[in-house]
Formats: sequence, C-alpha cells, structure tokens
Amino acid sequence: MTIHNRDSFLAHITRALNRTPRLIHVKKPVWDYEPQKEVFKGFNLEQLVDVFALQCEKIHTSLRRTNLKELNNTLKEVLLDHEASQIITSTDPRHDAFKVSEVFDELNLAGKNVHYWDAKLGKENQIIAEKADVGITYSDITLAESATVCQFNHADNGRTISLLPKSYIAIIPKSTLVPRLTQAMEKIHKYEEKGNQIPSCISFISGPSNSADIEMSLIVGVHGPVKATYILVDDI
Repeated sequence: MTIHNRDSFLAHITRALNRTPRLIHVKKPVWDYEPQKEVFKGFNLEQLVDVFALQCEKIHTSLRRTNLKELNNTLKEVLLDHEASQIITSTDPRHDAFKVSEVFDELNLAGKNVHYWDAKLGKENQIIAEKADVGITYSDITLAESATVCQFNHADNGRTISLLPKSYIAIIPKSTLVPRLTQAMEKIHKYEEKGNQIPSCISFISGPSNSADIEMSLIVGVHGPVKATYILVDDI
C-alpha cells in the first residue's frame, strides 16, 4: 500500500504542536525480560497441536484432523454435518493447491451453490454471505494458545465470509501453527519488513460467536456463526 503526502501531513501536525521534527526513525526498544515469549517456549508442532486441540474444546469448536490426501473427504463430511446447501468461500490459490476446488465443483454439479468471493460484485458478496449456511476460509497464522485463526482479509477474501453465515469452517494448514499472539505478530512484522503488502484488515477468529455479557452466562452464536469447525491439515 502506497502512503501519499505522509511527510507533509506529519510536518503540518508537528508545526501545529510546536514540536521539533523527528529526523530519524524510532528504534524498537530491546527489553531485558520478555515473559510473553516464554509461554510454550521450545514446544514442537505436535505439542502445539495438543495445546490447540484442548483449547478448541474450551471454545466450543469442533476439530477434525486430516492430511492433504484425505482433506476432500473430511471436508465433505464436515459440510454434510453442517447441512450446507449455500456456501461462500474466498478466492484462494490454496483451493487448487489442496484440490479443495474439486469438492466445490462436485457440490455445484449436485445442485448446491458455492460462491467464490468476487471483488467485482462489491456489496452483493455480503448479501450472499448473510444467506449462506457455511463460510469457508483458510488460516494464514494459527494461535495454539487460544485456538485462534488469523486470516489476511483482502479483495478476494472478505471478512464477512467468517462473520455472516450460519456456520464457519476454517481449513488450517498445520504449518501455520505458532504458540500465541506474540509469535503471530512477529511473523506479520517480518512479512512486512520483507516488502510484502500487509492487508488493511487482519481478522482473528476464535471459534463460534459467543458472549458472556449478560449475568456472566456464556451464550454461543450471539452475533455470528452458531457453529465452527476447524480442519487441521497435516501439510508438512
């Protein structure tokens, strides 16, 4: 993303506040102790999977484990469990890489309706998402500690895919697992430092919608998907 007129804009604010312009970039401080990095330190992927699976139970999210070879069969079973006829999904190259597009083709031939998010349709995508039985996206980074799916939202992956449908399915490559938010943010920062474009919106999704605002009583499905299923795919 290109930022226009940033320097002149900041200079105007600096003058208005009677401050001296900063001529060098602020250096990130180095802390003597970083306890946030000690949680699950040294855990391998299988240990992180165990942490992730335990947390899925706590946030009322179904977890299915599979591999790339069996992913299509697993996805079909999950869609059947969700009684999905109207489906919305991102336009994602992983559909072809993981051969998930074959499942979507079969569903369309069987009379179901699979809609790929289309930026050209604008708001119409949101209307389709609102009527969908299931929304399906991939996880770009996955937090084991909180069983959280982190996804980069962009023109081909609208955030309402995971917000408006009745149910939500996340396809999670095992390779995306990190211990917690600390490591997720580090990955995002490194991604940006390499010159990659960071989307304006990054969603963090932890299972189905829920709230305990009223008398501390947990209610699932208050303002989003009532059910959520994570499909953890061994892609390594």
